[in-house]
Amino acid sequence: MDEIQRKLELIDRQLAGGYLANLHKKLISTTPLLFVAVGLIAGIIIQALSGLSIWLWVILLAIAVTLVVFSYLVSRISHLIKEENLSYVMAYVVLLCFLCLGAMRLISFERPETNDICNFIGGERKLATIRGLIVTKPYVNREQDWEFAKFMYTDPVSSFYLKVKEVETMSSWAEASGTVRVQVGEPVLDLKDGDYIQAYCWLDRFKGATNPGQFDIARYLARRGVFIAASIESRDGIEFLQSGSAGIFTKIKRKVREKAAQALLGGISPEDQSRGLLEALLLGYRGNIDSETYEAFRKTGLLHFISLSGLHLGILMGVIWWLCKTAGLMKRTRAIICIIAIGVFLLIVPPRAPTLRTAIICCVFCVSFLFYRKSNSLNTLSLAAIILLLIRPTQLFEAGWQLSFATVLGILLFANRIHFFIYEKITEQPWFKKLPRTRPFFRIISKPGSYLLRLFSVGLAAWLGGAGILLYHFYTINPLASIWTVFAFPLVVGILTTGFLKIVISFLLPTAAMILGATVTILADLLILVVKLLAHLDISQILIGHVSIVPVVFYYVLVIFAGFVYFKRPIVKRAICTAMILALIICLGALKWQRTNRDGLVITCLDVSHGQAILARLPGPSNILLDGGSLHKNDIGRRIVTPFLDYIGITEIDSIIISHSDIDHINGIVEIAEHCKVGSIYANEAFFDKADKWGAAKFLNESLRRKELEVQAVGRNLNLGGNSGIKFIWPNEEAGNISQLSDNDRSTVSLIEFAGRRIVLCSDIEKFAQEELLGAFADLKVDIVVVPHHGSVRTLATDFIKNLDAEILICSCGRGEYDRQQVIMRENKAKLFYTARDGAITVRVDKKGLTDTEAFLRN
Repeated sequence: MDEIQRKLELIDRQLAGGYLANLHKKLISTTPLLFVAVGLIAGIIIQALSGLSIWLWVILLAIAVTLVVFSYLVSRISHLIKEENLSYVMAYVVLLCFLCLGAMRLISFERPETNDICNFIGGERKLATIRGLIVTKPYVNREQDWEFAKFMYTDPVSSFYLKVKEVETMSSWAEASGTVRVQVGEPVLDLKDGDYIQAYCWLDRFKGATNPGQFDIARYLARRGVFIAASIESRDGIEFLQSGSAGIFTKIKRKVREKAAQALLGGISPEDQSRGLLEALLLGYRGNIDSETYEAFRKTGLLHFISLSGLHLGILMGVIWWLCKTAGLMKRTRAIICIIAIGVFLLIVPPRAPTLRTAIICCVFCVSFLFYRKSNSLNTLSLAAIILLLIRPTQLFEAGWQLSFATVLGILLFANRIHFFIYEKITEQPWFKKLPRTRPFFRIISKPGSYLLRLFSVGLAAWLGGAGILLYHFYTINPLASIWTVFAFPLVVGILTTGFLKIVISFLLPTAAMILGATVTILADLLILVVKLLAHLDISQILIGHVSIVPVVFYYVLVIFAGFVYFKRPIVKRAICTAMILALIICLGALKWQRTNRDGLVITCLDVSHGQAILARLPGPSNILLDGGSLHKNDIGRRIVTPFLDYIGITEIDSIIISHSDIDHINGIVEIAEHCKVGSIYANEAFFDKADKWGAAKFLNESLRRKELEVQAVGRNLNLGGNSGIKFIWPNEEAGNISQLSDNDRSTVSLIEFAGRRIVLCSDIEKFAQEELLGAFADLKVDIVVVPHHGSVRTLATDFIKNLDAEILICSCGRGEYDRQQVIMRENKAKLFYTARDGAITVRVDKKGLTDTEAFLRN
């Protein structure tokens, strides 16, 4: 009878059309801060898109406040507005007020002070002397995970943030403000945060991304109020003025952090792979995780476990609450202990948005016990969003902030509903009924509160909340992430519980702490093993590539519609949801198909400074990468090439063609092979010459063999099917003994032909090879040329470019080379493109032979 009554009530509610009205009323009465948070978010977004004047928002705010006062007075004096209706009016007027405040807060945050250091710098970099306070501990970037780091001719660089106090002018020192990011060309080991220094440096504005998918450091730092980079050649360019007189809070924080790290990591070898994982899980520093482990977590959709988030603090609070409860403590005492634990935790870990969000939620939860009030989870989440956005409104546009709140919102809205739905399907019983004793299997596996079912439900709800944001920012869908969470979560809980316990008791019981240390190391190694095994299955991730905001918005409309809209006839809702799901799948499937199966030729020359990385997407599914290296940019495999491949939805490269063994053409290939599936790697016979001057070719081959790849000798043609292919026209038979040629003149010259168009990639050939090539192919006429040796005038043969008679010329060069060499072809009528000026350059040739050239920075 209970089940029948419940369903009748649901039907009555639907027939009355009162579900959404009741939900609306409930939100206003129980979660008023939701309207404040929505208004604040809307205001920030509108201002970011429109750039309206602050005075317009002031006027709107004044109108909104007037409406609030007027509505309240009318309701109290004349009673024309009912109490219930007044709450509706007040909720939306308050929303409007905070919409205005959100816009005004963004304007205020993005407007630097008059004496801000960024106002001293124009479009060109400037030599300056500045004084300021170091606000972060100097970090030495040793590029440990980059395979070719040892071949770089420079020392590891150090970086830190400096709060500027003074800047030297022509006549005296002037007061200044703002923060700059300082980079020193060698390790800095004798400075610490809090020190007051004088720096002789070059000041320049950060440059944005120059390739699709590349991390935009300028935008990232601008959202944190940092616009200027300070470059210092060596430690000698820094003069120490005064030792930092850190406040008592800073000293306590530093001491607690050092003691916690020592307590956790003491006895664990720096070479142990579990050490980096423990640092990430418990201390919030993931810089020491090896690249293979990081990639495994990324592929399985479990990266949130090693990105310190609310989950970690939530588990810690849960363990402490349970221990206090087991010890017989009252709720108010437990709440006080948890608040103290939250404070200590925040002293240890970096203050990131997910951690602060959970700290606020946990504190509100604990405070509610102190005042005998019941907290509302959605209201508390809204409060956390309001506080963080008022501190720094630009957090709203960061993927981490969006994921943090979206996943928690998904859990709050859908976890229980998913749990009860699955429970009823498995047991064929309503969720509020206890299972009969005759069905022990279902009692263990499926009853409400059972560990596995609840964990899966929470994981699926979090995935529903974050899937759209993951697709928009990281271009992937991880449909199995909620299942993998069930496998990994017990180990994560074990590591966090054991690790935190080890930190606490290491000061009291060192022997017991050693036992816990061995246990937590074993658990960490086991977690790494499990995640790598799941990643090896290669079924976790679907790479779509960059999508517009439209399908993401459509997805969240679908989720909200499925969760909160009811129909008198459920079959109608099912039909609409099915149609929307099919539309979304077809949209993403068509996008994926277009990117992996083309009817034209697409060639992209990436901006890697002095170096070369060219991706040729041939008609059909074939992808060819020609070189992958840079002289001046570190680790371009991870920082430029693989982000670009993810951006365009490419998971497999059929072949990598190495033109020659110079560092600036090969030092990113290993990381590319780690990231995506590579069919084969080819090079000409010069690559295998025993006279390998720098040993780079041998080192590359050895590194690739560890990944079950090896460089093979290439023939004259590379046919991958379809109606296009690659010919290698140099070195040829007329070149004679290849060992007699210079390193650059041994470079492979590639010719791609499609739809009557010819594209030649000249690599680093110099005058001799250029002249020989013209002699061997006297009638060689092409449409597009990647200019030899990065456009170097010194090594360019007379009339080489003119004889090729190309319409488009592309130079893969650095900024300094562009400044010196942009005079190369002024007399030539071809369109000139420089990666240093234009960013990544993409040439498209359709099946009719029509060409279109796109420069990333020009767009």
